[in-house]
Amino acid sequence: MTASTPLLSQQASVSTSAEVELDLVVEKADQPADGVLELVLRAPSGSDLPAWAPGAHIDVVAGGFTRQYSLCGDPHDRSVWRIAVLREVAGRGGSAHLHDQVRQGDTVRVRGPRNHFALVASPQYLFIAGGIGVTPILPMAAAAESAGSTWSLAYGGRTRATMAYADELRTTYGEKVSLHPQDETGPLPLEMLLGEARTDTAVYCCGPEGLLQAVEQHCAAWPSGALHLERFSPKQQGKPQLQGDFEVELASTGQTLTVPPERSILSVLEEAGVGILSSCTEGTCGTCETGVLSGQVDHRDSLLTADERAANDVMFVCVSRAACPRLVLDL
Repeated sequence: MTASTPLLSQQASVSTSAEVELDLVVEKADQPADGVLELVLRAPSGSDLPAWAPGAHIDVVAGGFTRQYSLCGDPHDRSVWRIAVLREVAGRGGSAHLHDQVRQGDTVRVRGPRNHFALVASPQYLFIAGGIGVTPILPMAAAAESAGSTWSLAYGGRTRATMAYADELRTTYGEKVSLHPQDETGPLPLEMLLGEARTDTAVYCCGPEGLLQAVEQHCAAWPSGALHLERFSPKQQGKPQLQGDFEVELASTGQTLTVPPERSILSVLEEAGVGILSSCTEGTCGTCETGVLSGQVDHRDSLLTADERAANDVMFVCVSRAACPRLVLDL
């Protein structure tokens, strides 16, 4: 282990603050790349915003949409939060609303922060980013650099003009950052980057689903826990393990609810008047995380690692289901 490991352990232990809902003012709206909108948000009063650590994201609620965006600024600067929004041409309208309607001085509602992509202590780091997936990597690279860790970033995009913060990264970190515009150099060289499994390296990757799947395949022989991914669109899942009804019991009251095949646990809980926070309803944001006290879970989210799934102590009730007749939830 290098001398930097304790520092990174301390960085990783900086917990994201308890989740809050805030109305924030757009201090700055900029365009760091083609099709990318950067928003710098601050409290109307000028007070400090909740603490966060690299890997954290927030929900932005605007125009009837709720979308998740990584915090990509400096965690030590609590006066503002910075996010970057890719215009999703084939999306459902959330990113287009922010691009077309939100301007400097406007107010937007946010929820969070929350973190399911935390930077763990490691002797070395390999960061892999595709397109807007570079946003959570920015504070991670800064933390690794500050701690004196050995690290590198391979950053790919469709064209150089679409790669937000590419110049900033190269100027700041030099050869530690390699840029791979696809129209110039082809796809990211994953075989070169990941072909040899290493026991001393944590791999962090964020980007489009095709890249994430390719990285997962290349890391199949790497040690368990070496690969860390963040998804903002749901991973494809197979059929549920249990095809029929199942029951969920609420530990605090003993109330038992039946969940039919065509409904989510979340919708059944909400109908019964059980207060539970939710946001994406597709297993990517982590808002509806719920403790599991008994029973086997059919995990259908895009967040938990294999080890976390095996622990069977939490689930995301918007998408995950039971793999047994009854679950007892910590509600």
